[in-house]
Amino acid sequence: MASTYTGLGTQLMTTGEKAGTWGTLTNTNWNIIEQISGGYVEQAITSTPTTLAVNDGTTGATLAHRVIKFTGSIGENTVVTIPLDVQTFYIITNGSSGGYTVQFKYVSGSGSSVTWGTTDKGTKIIYAAGDDATNPNIVDVGMGTVTLTGTETLTNKTLTAPKIGTSILDTGGNELFLLTATGSAVNQLTYANAAALADPSFTATGGSTNIGITLAAKGSGVIQLTSSMNPTISTTGKAMILGF
Repeated sequence: MASTYTGLGTQLMTTGEKAGTWGTLTNTNWNIIEQISGGYVEQAITSTPTTLAVNDGTTGATLAHRVIKFTGSIGENTVVTIPLDVQTFYIITNGSSGGYTVQFKYVSGSGSSVTWGTTDKGTKIIYAAGDDATNPNIVDVGMGTVTLTGTETLTNKTLTAPKIGTSILDTGGNELFLLTATGSAVNQLTYANAAALADPSFTATGGSTNIGITLAAKGSGVIQLTSSMNPTISTTGKAMILGF
């Protein structure tokens, strides 16, 4: 019986075959396994589809590397495919230029695939499940990419005691709040939400016994408080009260 090959190209030698060549072939297998374990390769994707093929018994196949960086300038939405029997995981960066999508999928079938959007030049952790003979799935683990300098959107993340610089911006990038830090600060404002029929609160808190809250208008501007109910207001400064 002749030797066979795995989906990523390692040779499975049959007993009695390849006499006198097992040493060389085994070393090649180890090299393939090494690139599968941690190898890095760059792959130009200047045409669609870009087919990543297996090299049976030979090193160098792009699909048999752990880390892949897509490169090249694309002028249309681009597809990159792998054979149906590939079962592994990848760390893939979309390093292509051009405002088009890049889809990573099996060569055929209706299984799931992973797509980088037109402006997504990030890195994804992806596993090729090989979970069906005709319709296997490729799945984005969903780790996302957060960089020190990039603009990222974080959804459903919990930030515990985050340190924020000098401002908070709105979705248009305009200043919403400016923040001034005091080196020896012990007092602060605490905002609390509330259950049904109760009022949220904005309270002065901290280490001091008596803490006020300063609201300061700029220039000839005024502080305006509006309410459709009966307010209780105490002020010693200039105020304009509307809608009572």
